[in-house]
Amino acid sequence: MRNDDLMNCEHLTSVIPGEFTGMRVDQAVSRLFADYSRTTLKGWILDGKVLVNHRRVKPREILRGGEAVELWASVEACVASQPQPIALNLVYEDEALIVIDKPAGLVVHPGAGNRAGTLLNALLHFDPGLGLLPRAGIVHRLDKETSGLLVVARSPRAHTYLVKELTARRITREYDAVIRGVLIAGGAVSAPLGRHPAQRTRMAVVAGGREAVTHYRVVRPFRAHTHLRLRLETGRTHQIRVHMAHLRVPIVGDPVYGGRLLLPPGATSALNLALQGFKRQALHASRLRLLHLLTGRELEWQSPLPPDMTLLLEALTEDVQRCSEGTPRR
Repeated sequence: MRNDDLMNCEHLTSVIPGEFTGMRVDQAVSRLFADYSRTTLKGWILDGKVLVNHRRVKPREILRGGEAVELWASVEACVASQPQPIALNLVYEDEALIVIDKPAGLVVHPGAGNRAGTLLNALLHFDPGLGLLPRAGIVHRLDKETSGLLVVARSPRAHTYLVKELTARRITREYDAVIRGVLIAGGAVSAPLGRHPAQRTRMAVVAGGREAVTHYRVVRPFRAHTHLRLRLETGRTHQIRVHMAHLRVPIVGDPVYGGRLLLPPGATSALNLALQGFKRQALHASRLRLLHLLTGRELEWQSPLPPDMTLLLEALTEDVQRCSEGTPRR
C-alpha cells in the first residue's frame, strides 16, 4: 500500500487463537474484526490491507493458529459528509480535545439509513478543520439511543494519542444502566463478542469472538430491577447491552436485546407507565477520565442522568417504598 493510502486507514492488530487452527483467513478475520462485514474484509484481504505474520495472504489460505494479524481498515472520507448546524452540548474543548454530552436519538456516524443529521455532521459544522481527520476526530462511539459523554480528537496528534490510549485501556468510561432483574453484588462479564451467526445486524457472545470485558457494581436494587454502574475494559459494539442480556438481566427498554416488556406484579401505575413509555435502552455514559496529551494532567468529566432515566428511577423508588409500607398501589 502507498503511504497516502495508510493515512486514511485505521491500524488494528490481533492474534489468531489456537481454536482457529485450520480455519480460512477470511473466516478468521471476520470473527476477529466483527465490526466489519465479511464482504468488506474480503475486499481488504485482496487489496493487501490484511497481513498475516507481516505478509499478504489469500482469503482461502489456511491458518495454523498463533499468527499475528494486522488490518488497515479504510476510513470513510469526511468530505462525503456535509456540515449541518446541529446543536452540541459541549462539556469541554481545547486545541486537542472536545468532550460532548450526546443526547439519546443522535446517531454518531453516518451509515445506512442515517446519511445526515449525525454527530459527525454537527462536528464538521462546529469546526470545519475536523474534516481533515478520520471520522471528523471521532475515536469511539455511543449507540444512537445511548446518551452521555464522548471524546473527540481535534488534531492528528490527538487522534493518534486517543486511539492508542483506548487500545491500551487507559481511558476510563463508566455508564449507568437500569436492568430488568435483581443483582445484589457486583462482578465482571468476560465473554467474547462477534456478529450474531444468523442475524448480522446483531452482536452476540460467540466462541472465537473478540475479547470483551465489562465490570459492574450495584448502585441500588429494586423489587424487579437494578440500577447498575458499569465500566468498560474493552469497547466492542453493543458490549454492555449484549453482556447484560448474556447474564439474563437485559437493559430496560433495549429494543434489540431486551426481550418483551415485563411489568412487575403489583407495580404502581407510575412504574407501569414509566416502563411502558421507555422506548430506548436505559444506558447513559456518565463518566469519562483520561490523561491529557498536552499537559499530562488527569481530567475527568461527569454527566448527570438524563430526565427519562431519572423519572424511571424515581418510579422504581416509589414502587419499593409503597411495597415496604404496604400502601395500596395507585
